[in-house]
Amino acid sequence: MTTRLTSPSVNWAMTLFYAVAIVLGIINGLYGSGFTHDVAAFVSTIFVKLFKFVAIPLIALTLITTLAGLGSSRSSGRIFGRTLSYTLFTTVVSAALAAGLYLLFAPENVNQASATAAALPDAVSHSYASYVQSLIPDNFIAPFASANVMSVLLIAVAVGLATSKLPEGSREKDVLTAFFKGLQSILFLLVRGLLKVLPIGIFGFITGLLVEMEQGIALSGLGTYFITIVTANLVQIFIILPLIMAARGLNPIRVLTGMAPALAVAFFSKSSAGTLPVTMSCSENNVGVHPKVARFVLPVCTTINMNGCAAFILVTVLYLMQNAGIEITPLTIGTWIIVASIAAVGNAGVPMGCFFLSASLLAGMNVPILLMGVILPFYAVIDMIETALNVWSDSCVAAMVDKDMKANRTIDELED
Repeated sequence: MTTRLTSPSVNWAMTLFYAVAIVLGIINGLYGSGFTHDVAAFVSTIFVKLFKFVAIPLIALTLITTLAGLGSSRSSGRIFGRTLSYTLFTTVVSAALAAGLYLLFAPENVNQASATAAALPDAVSHSYASYVQSLIPDNFIAPFASANVMSVLLIAVAVGLATSKLPEGSREKDVLTAFFKGLQSILFLLVRGLLKVLPIGIFGFITGLLVEMEQGIALSGLGTYFITIVTANLVQIFIILPLIMAARGLNPIRVLTGMAPALAVAFFSKSSAGTLPVTMSCSENNVGVHPKVARFVLPVCTTINMNGCAAFILVTVLYLMQNAGIEITPLTIGTWIIVASIAAVGNAGVPMGCFFLSASLLAGMNVPILLMGVILPFYAVIDMIETALNVWSDSCVAAMVDKDMKANRTIDELED
C-alpha cells in the first residue's frame, strides 16, 4: 500500500502520465511499425532489469530495519512480540486464503497456446529435502547474486534479529541501525525515482502485450484473476478477521463500527500512514484501546501489517508464473504463501508496494511481466480495498493486544 499522501496536483499529474502511457502503448501495439515495437521492447527490457536491481535488497533491508527496531525493555518487547505474532498470523492466513481461492477459481491463462515454457525452479524439480537444503545459504553473497528470495529472507531475518539483540544505545547497534536505514533510504529514493518514470515502462509492457494479442492472445482469465484478489480481501475483512477477534473474546461488530471513519479515509486515500492519525483516534476514543497500546501498536502495524498486500502478491505471482508455463504445484503454493507473507512485511514505506514487489519478484525469477501493464490500470481499485483491509487488520491487532495487555496488567509498565 502507498504509505504517504501526495498532493492532489501530483496525483492528477501521475494519473495523466499513466493514462497517456497506456493510450500510447495501445496505439503503438496496434498500429506501430517494427521499429516502434523494437523501441517498446527495449524500454520494457530496461525496466525489467531495474526491477531486478532493486527487488532483493529492498525486501531484505526493510525486513532488517523492521526487526532491528525491536524494543529492548520487557514490556515493550512483550507488546511488540504479541503485535508481531498477530501480524504474522493474520498475514499468513490472508495469503493462505488467497491461495485457496486461487485454486477454487482457477483463472485461465491469457493465452494457453503461446504461454512461454520456462525451466522449472530447482525447488519444484527436486525433492522437498533438496529444496529445503537449497534454502540454507553457504555464503552471504550468493543468495543475493542468484536472487534466491527465500535464502535472502532467512539472512534478513537473522541479521535483523541479531541486530535487535545488541545492547540498546551501544555504538555497534547505533552504527548498524544507521547503516541499514541509510541504505534503505537510498533504495527508497531509487524506487520513488523509478516509479516516477514507470509509465514509460508501462508503455513498453502494453505495446508488447498488444503485439502478442494480435497473435491470438485471450484475456478472459484476467477477470477471474481480479475476482480472486477482491474476494480474498473481502472475505478477510468481513469473515476471517472478525472470527479471529471473536475467538479472542472481542466483539468484532463493535470494533468495526468504531473504526468505520478510519476505514473510509483509508479506502479513499489509499494511504495507511496518511490514515494513521484517524486510526489512532478511532481506536482510542471509539474502541477504547488504551492510548499507550494504540500509540505503540498502530505505528508498528502500519509499517509491517499488510494483509491485503500478501494476498495480492501471492495471486499475482502464481498467475503470472502459470502464464509463463511454470507448473503450479502444492510445493510452489506453499512456498509462495511464506514468501508473500514475509515480502508483505518487507513492503514498508514503498509507494505502490504490492504492485512493485510483485513485479520485482517476478522479474527476479525471469518470469515475463507484460501482464503487469494490463493489471496496473485496475490496481487503483484493488489498492483502495487493500488499504482498507490493512487498516482494519491494524485495528484488530491493536484491539487484541490491548485485551491481552489489560488481562496481564502490562500496560502501566509500557514507557511513553
